[in-house]
Amino acid sequence: MSGGEQKLADSPGKFMQVVADGRKAGGAEWQTGRFLLSNKRLIIATNEGKRTIPLSKLTSIKSRENVNEAVASVSNYLSIQFDQDVLLISPKDQESFEEKLYGAVLDQQVVLVKYPAVKGGVVQEVEWEKARLKLGEETVDLAISSGTFVEIELDDVGAVETTERTVLGEERRVVEIEHSVEEAVVQTHISGPTRVVGVLAGLVTSGREAADTDLTEEEFEVLMALYSGVSPFKIPDFVGMDVERVEEIFDDLVESGLLEEVRTRREISLQARGRNIASEVMENQ
Repeated sequence: MSGGEQKLADSPGKFMQVVADGRKAGGAEWQTGRFLLSNKRLIIATNEGKRTIPLSKLTSIKSRENVNEAVASVSNYLSIQFDQDVLLISPKDQESFEEKLYGAVLDQQVVLVKYPAVKGGVVQEVEWEKARLKLGEETVDLAISSGTFVEIELDDVGAVETTERTVLGEERRVVEIEHSVEEAVVQTHISGPTRVVGVLAGLVTSGREAADTDLTEEEFEVLMALYSGVSPFKIPDFVGMDVERVEEIFDDLVESGLLEEVRTRREISLQARGRNIASEVMENQ
């Protein structure tokens, strides 16, 4: 490897090209290969040769589960986009490989941050500031130049939106991330190079499990009551359940990361993910 290049991972696995030059690839099938990852590039090696993908060209990385018959033989994989191509890759140790790939693209990147851009549903008068992005263990950490440190827990991400906004007088790509800080739900807005914003959006969306969370009808009732502003202490009467059953549901929702226990005796508050689920249900009713 060239000077300054460091090997990060080496894993056997499978891959499939599903989009080539902007067009869906016909007859796509899984192929066996070897994935070599450095801090500068991803190499896919096969018996027929190798393909090199500079990390600087990656615009999207997403963690996926199988969605159709074409990929049914592989249960989990990463979807990576670069130029006008999309590849599905399934390294043997996907979790470790995925972590290193995200880290290679995002870790130590300098970005622009507006925090908190929104707090409790109210837009805040804050300015864009430079920040250094770092990936922690299940977190995205932002060290802002003014001295503020923001920790976004991946399992506490609510709504995520990627859009175009005016940032310091220029139209730039921005990812808006909803998450919890103590008892408040806030939005942190992050802008930077297009590829960094795209990959970061994929990371926080992959960490967000709200849309795929399977809740029982009773759990939905409790969640909706909390979202509507009903006090936790009045939930049993409001939904017509025994206190013991509501306590069990609280435990389940806290364990799922949808609620946060503020103090004992069941004072709880909605987390960003729980709020997002309730909001989506309300919109669909």
